[in-house]
Amino acid sequence: MWQQLAAGQPETPALFNEKIIETLPAPAQRYFRYSIKEGTPLYTIAEISMHGQFSLGSKQAPDYMSMSARQILAAPNGFVWKMQASRGAMRISGSDSGEWTRFWLMEFIPVARMGGDKDHARAAYGRYVAEALFWTPAALLPGPNVADSNVVWQEVDDNTARAIITRGDLQQAVEVTVDEEGRPIIVSFQRWTNANPEKVFRLQPFGGTLSEFREFEGFYLPTHIEAGNNFGTEDYFPFYIIDVTDIRFADVGKEE
Repeated sequence: MWQQLAAGQPETPALFNEKIIETLPAPAQRYFRYSIKEGTPLYTIAEISMHGQFSLGSKQAPDYMSMSARQILAAPNGFVWKMQASRGAMRISGSDSGEWTRFWLMEFIPVARMGGDKDHARAAYGRYVAEALFWTPAALLPGPNVADSNVVWQEVDDNTARAIITRGDLQQAVEVTVDEEGRPIIVSFQRWTNANPEKVFRLQPFGGTLSEFREFEGFYLPTHIEAGNNFGTEDYFPFYIIDVTDIRFADVGKEE
């Protein structure tokens, strides 16, 4: 799947210019002007290397594990996230995508095996289109980006814009809050998830904060992300805290 997603990268992408965004709401225009340098090739697929902390616990007992991971992000078509995490002698490894979630303890004891149904697909879609807002902004430029997909932007307030991303029968609205210069500092949305005591799939707040921006091939992107369930409420728990070590666009799929 990694290679299939990488093959979707445009070979000769268009170059960014501000005419593309001139009809968008003001906060969305600030976001794109900051995130994409004028004349940047509009690659829509990225490979991201990261390390940080990951938790399978709760706010009361987070039990963070040290984590390293690689990801290919090809919204709105899909993603693959490959992770290894440890705490003491405990080791967990596996992968996540729009089609499966598979993790193993000590490489052979399955601890999570999910996917292949509409609930999982909808939950995963929310994740990777939200991540596109801060790691592959060219994928969220207005209008159709790939066959059977579409992006519409709306203004929420002076500093917040909402992107509605549709792919086939999947649709997700994601809000991005920008600072005065246009940095996307908060991403939030209602995610389809069963991360609740009842283990019932329903819409719940999800989101996180973004910081430590760096340039990657003409894109200015956050390299520190903290995210989790119930964002914006007293129950918020950032189970995913990472620092990016590299993001690449032009050479996706070359070493996988």
